Amino acid sequence: MKFRVERELLTEALGAAARVASNRNNAMPALSGVHMQVKGDVLVLTCTDNDLSVRSTLAVGGAQDGVAVVSAKLISDIVRAMPEEKVTIDAQGEEVVVSAGKSQFTVPTFAATDFPNIVVAGTQPVTIGAKVFGEALGQVVRASSNDMQRLALTGVLMVAEPDSVCLVATDSYRLAVSELPGATMLGHGAEIVVPGRALSELERLIGGAESMTMALGENRATFEVGGSTLTTTLLNVEFPKYKQLISGHYPNKVTTAREPLLEAVRRSRILARETTPVRLEMLSTSIRLSVVTQDIGQVVDELDAKLDGSEVTIGFNSQYLMDGIDAIKGDEITIESTDSVKPAVLRGVGDKNYLYLVMPQRLTS
Repeated sequence: MKFRVERELLTEALGAAARVASNRNNAMPALSGVHMQVKGDVLVLTCTDNDLSVRSTLAVGGAQDGVAVVSAKLISDIVRAMPEEKVTIDAQGEEVVVSAGKSQFTVPTFAATDFPNIVVAGTQPVTIGAKVFGEALGQVVRASSNDMQRLALTGVLMVAEPDSVCLVATDSYRLAVSELPGATMLGHGAEIVVPGRALSELERLIGGAESMTMALGENRATFEVGGSTLTTTLLNVEFPKYKQLISGHYPNKVTTAREPLLEAVRRSRILARETTPVRLEMLSTSIRLSVVTQDIGQVVDELDAKLDGSEVTIGFNSQYLMDGIDAIKGDEITIESTDSVKPAVLRGVGDKNYLYLVMPQRLTS
């Protein structure tokens, strides 16, 4: 196997591969590798950890057809460090030679026969708008958990409503719900739970693409976008009953400009710690943010706002609050609340398709 390609193109493709390749010490060595196959002037890169796989197709200058499997992280780091020239990769027996300009690396390969076959979802794919779906992923995936001891919380629920598809994620401290009106990628009443890690990678692959396809099998989903195919095993779990967490009525609603609020929370994080909440005082004409961290200092910010309801003070984890504000689209944001100990809901003004619910943190006097 031998081919030549622009370094930047190969760097990007290998970067995606390295994120998917298994890094578990007890995994088969080949699972930490990238499977490279050249046919003519087409290079196909494949990585998998047996639960998630990504296959990318790249146009190259093919010199010799063949297959090689090499450490995904190692070759990704090598290609990224090469001079800004075309990179040549040449598989010679049990080694791969990577060269560009006067730089050359030689690294060992894994047995290609040890690399697993990738099984994609075999159902008829459905075409969906990539931009809207990608935006929804960006809003929701951030609320999923990384705690594998609570497997259901590591996934994103996709559920078909009568006239839409909803994406939902929660880590038990916050909840994100994005509705896609008119979406038809799921049959009526159907629901699946997709690993958040897979959808995070899919969001990267979508980039600026306009359309993509999605196919569902009995226990896996396959997404195709651009020159890449992502296949993931679905989670066989019961997702939390999230609707009961969202109140039908919040008596207090404060409206303010989104960007200044986001910047104020970012400033507060200089002093905030995980156990130190940012205090939001929702006043009649303003929001006052403050953080007091013992032995470090304090910060106070005040923003113009409009309050409908009673004044209330709530403490939030600064990272969770910042994530929610950042996910919202539009110039203005509302924070709806009941009192200082119940969850608050963030929405964009005029946007009925997204909400972000966040649990409060206890405030000390």
